[in-house]
Amino acid sequence: MPDDVPTELPDHPDLDQLRRQAKELRRAAAAGDPAALAPFGGSEITLARAQRVLALSYGFASWPRLVQHVRVRADLTRAMDATADADDPLDRFLRTACLSYTEPSAAGRARDQLAADPSLAGRSAATLAACGRAVELADRMARDPAAATREAGPHRWPPLLYLCYSRLGLGDPVGAARVLLAAGANPNSGFLWQGLPSPFTALTGVLGGGERDEPPHPQAVELAELLLAAGADPNDNQAFYNRQFRPDNDHLGPLLRHGAGQPRPSPWRDRLGAAYPSPEQMVGEHLRTAAQHGFDERVRLLLAHGVDPTTRGYHPILGDATAYEVAVRFGHPTAAALLAAAGGRSDRLDATDLLLAAALSGDDSLAPTGPPDPITDLPTRRPDAMRLAAEQHDIAALARLLALGYHVDTPGAGHVTALHEAALRGDAAMCRWLIDHGADPTVTERRFGATPAGWAAHAGHRELAGWLTDRAAAAG
Repeated sequence: MPDDVPTELPDHPDLDQLRRQAKELRRAAAAGDPAALAPFGGSEITLARAQRVLALSYGFASWPRLVQHVRVRADLTRAMDATADADDPLDRFLRTACLSYTEPSAAGRARDQLAADPSLAGRSAATLAACGRAVELADRMARDPAAATREAGPHRWPPLLYLCYSRLGLGDPVGAARVLLAAGANPNSGFLWQGLPSPFTALTGVLGGGERDEPPHPQAVELAELLLAAGADPNDNQAFYNRQFRPDNDHLGPLLRHGAGQPRPSPWRDRLGAAYPSPEQMVGEHLRTAAQHGFDERVRLLLAHGVDPTTRGYHPILGDATAYEVAVRFGHPTAAALLAAAGGRSDRLDATDLLLAAALSGDDSLAPTGPPDPITDLPTRRPDAMRLAAEQHDIAALARLLALGYHVDTPGAGHVTALHEAALRGDAAMCRWLIDHGADPTVTERRFGATPAGWAAHAGHRELAGWLTDRAAAAG
């Protein structure tokens, strides 16, 4: 397993590409390229040595460990293709019944399909699980015990995952889950979504959330308690990530009661190594994102549980800022006060941070005291402020930033604008305000090359996406 987090490894590592990289490195070193030669340290320039040098550059102790990591990720990866017209009816039913994080939840379509053909529910262990058919599932397990762990259906999932990601709201899913677990289903079942190294587990599925704010399972808390009692790891990185966007905290009770944040064996860390965060990092990052979003009650809960207010986390968006620094910089005074009372301090906050905190929150008490600071280049020093105001605050915060010298299209990280964030939120009033104040609806961000309309469409805000598309056409 990797000895250090492989921060440079691509999202979708490919062994053939890595082998080509090693060969190119060997050729460059043999040709005398100083940069290529340096890591060899005078050793013989062989392909095996080049492979080791490459593995080390990605944070792995050896080439075989890098190869093993890539193969494990490939084996656990599920493509999560979107529903297609050519799908087999059974595959279409399971795709639309379950969260996929590829397309918006479509459980209503699955219920319509089931109403038209009730026999779909009994076609397989996967469909019985998705429909919460506990009695029929028990009968099937008695006849075919191996079905409890057999991967099947469009996602190559075991039945437990279809149950946990289903949003049909039918039958007795808690009873069905008990049947599967008693038959040998793995409570730590999971997969790598699109190959990314943060597993989506059964627990992730029942808790919901995510960048599209997918709904939790209707029996989320009961299912989470059942999975955790059966041995599911409460240190579930993707579950923590997905629930960072929602202000409600029903996920935290089960996770914290069963030891989240405490060291314990982890089947996913065994598979993925240091690419998978530690328990302390997970709860620390959850505290930082609670401070980032101004979820004051979550900050209280995590601090009461003993999470360190000085944790610096690991997500690159927040850098090495402590939770306290995050709360101040993102304009959340109540969260900042809670963290300060728990020991959060900083000598890295300057007058710019305090001025922007006041502008974002509308709380003048946060503004710097003493002689006026001649800050004249705020947009250059803190270019992300407009994007942040649109993401987490309101039109009044945007107006205050314009008064401080920001342009309506001042881009943040990745060239993301306030209009992109307002579109992602589905905030039509904010989008109109930004357009009225000169925002460019044709601007594209750098990661996906998408316009604000594209961000609205990605988040499932179809009407807003259409309106922004029309504005972009008019502007063009």
